Amino acid sequence: MAAAKAAGLSVAPVSNFASITGKGITGEVGGKKISVVSPGYLKEKNIEIPADAAGSAAETVVFILENEKLAGFLMLSDQIRPDAAEAVRQLKSQGIKVFMATGDNATVGKAVADKLGLDGYFAEVLPHQKVEIVKNLQVKGEYVAMTGDGVNDAPALAQADVGIAVGSGTDVAAETADIILTDSKPSDVLGLVNFGKATYRKMVQNLFWATGYNVVAIPLAAGVMYPQFLLSPALGAVLMSLSTIVVAVNAQLLRKDLH
Repeated sequence: MAAAKAAGLSVAPVSNFASITGKGITGEVGGKKISVVSPGYLKEKNIEIPADAAGSAAETVVFILENEKLAGFLMLSDQIRPDAAEAVRQLKSQGIKVFMATGDNATVGKAVADKLGLDGYFAEVLPHQKVEIVKNLQVKGEYVAMTGDGVNDAPALAQADVGIAVGSGTDVAAETADIILTDSKPSDVLGLVNFGKATYRKMVQNLFWATGYNVVAIPLAAGVMYPQFLLSPALGAVLMSLSTIVVAVNAQLLRKDLH
C-alpha cells in the first residue's frame, strides 16, 4: 500500500472483505472478486500452480485470483532481525530449546531454522494447530514459553505456561499474554529470561538469609544456650532491623546483575 501511494496509484475501495482462516483473504474490488491465497487454496479449487511459482528457500508464494481465476502471484519474504541469531544462541546455551511455528511452507521454515540454528520448526501451521503444538510439548513434560504477535497466536499464548506478546502486535495477543514486550526484538526475550532467573536467585538468597536469621536468633532469644548466652530483646530488635536492611540491599543489587 505504501509503494502504491508513493507511485501515485489510485487504490479502489474494497467491499465484502473476508479472511479465509489459514489460507488468505478475499474481497470485491471494482465489481470483481479478488483473492490473495496460499498454494493450499489453489489445490482445493483444483487450480494449477504455475511452474515458475516455486519461489526460493526464503520466499513464500501467494496467488492472486480474479473471479476465482489465476491472475498472478507474489513472492514474499521476511527479513530475519539482526539480533535473532545471537538471541537464539544464548537461549540454547542456557539449555532452552527454541522452535518456530509458522504458516509458511516447509522450505521457508527450514531455511530460517537452519540460518538461526533452531532446534526444530513446524511449517504450514494453521492457527488452531499452534495450540496443539503447545499442548503436545506440555504433555511431554516441557515448560513452554510462547512468543507471538497476531490474532492467530492468541490461543497458543493462553495455553502456554508463559505467554509473551510482542508490543507491536494485535491487542488480542497482548491481552491474552502474561508478558508484553514493548519492542519487537528477539533479544528482549533473552533479556526477559535472564531477568526472571536473576529475580529468582535474589528471592532464594533473601529467603536463605531471612530463614538463617530466624533459625539462629529465635533459639538464642528463647534461651537455648542460657546461661552461657542469652540474646536480649534489644539486640534481637537490632538484628531484625539488620536482616531487613540486608534483604533490601540485596534486592537492589538485582540491577547490577542485569547490566
